[in-house]
Amino acid sequence: MSSVNDQDSLRYEIMEWKEKRNAIILAHNYELPEIQDIADVLGDSLTLARAAAQTYADVIVFCGVHFMAETAAILNPDKTVLLPDIHAGCSLADSITLADLRNWKSAYPDAAVVSYINTSAEVKAESDYCCTSSNAIKVVESIPEEKEILFLPDMFLGAYVQRATGRKNMHIWMGECHVHAGISPADVDNVFRDYPDAELLIHPECGCSTSSMYLLSEGQLPKERTHLLSTGGMLERAKNSPSSQFIIATETGILHQMEKENPNKTFIAANRSAVCPFMKMITLPKVLESLKENQHVVSVSETIRQRARLPIDRMIAIG
Repeated sequence: MSSVNDQDSLRYEIMEWKEKRNAIILAHNYELPEIQDIADVLGDSLTLARAAAQTYADVIVFCGVHFMAETAAILNPDKTVLLPDIHAGCSLADSITLADLRNWKSAYPDAAVVSYINTSAEVKAESDYCCTSSNAIKVVESIPEEKEILFLPDMFLGAYVQRATGRKNMHIWMGECHVHAGISPADVDNVFRDYPDAELLIHPECGCSTSSMYLLSEGQLPKERTHLLSTGGMLERAKNSPSSQFIIATETGILHQMEKENPNKTFIAANRSAVCPFMKMITLPKVLESLKENQHVVSVSETIRQRARLPIDRMIAIG
């Protein structure tokens, strides 16, 4: 663990190198607090994709995981995209391969493929639409009702979208994020006992999301205090809600920003062990080294990039 003085020195040097390289630092809401605090743009996957598409910087330092840096590279073929730790992967993205998707498509040749942003560039290139948790419902609703849909790779997000849209002709890949899948209904129940008046904010990827939707429909969870939201949606709700206590069912990294923006409110993790080891791989020394040495460039072949660009553009346009 570096000291406060060490971190101050690292931050100062990072800012110097960022200026030298005309770089922008994008960071996901699940990153370490010190990484969140140096970001030019901090947000969920959709926010960061939009920022990557709009930036005038020459270098994009992506403090997130590999598929996010790939998305930035797809959107910016003339810019340098750096990932401070090349081993920062994603268990959800790894749950489906290009071969898997092609085999699945062969069984449903007329279906539209909707890929969650948490996928490889190759899988995106084989898709018709991309989506994030904040716009997945809108993306599915934009597709004609008679059209079959293959939704991948997260089964919990897929179940949430299917229930919200009422689509009967939607097939869902059985993948999961191991961190979110580990947040169980029992976790929520246990925390609710200690904070019965709190609002419950649930990420749709969570293992508790399907049961929570059922309990919500049965009136066993308070409708006015239970919300399924993206990480960006959670941050907005935390700021705008009159509630003073919130149970947060997602990766715990988001608590830093919530507490920073709302010092008079209390935020409780539904499961304190919901920590993504890949997100936590990015550190201040690695960001500095990446900038200084132009280290860990993430690129995508032009063939894949051109094909993957369309579903990503559709995702950004749908909003």
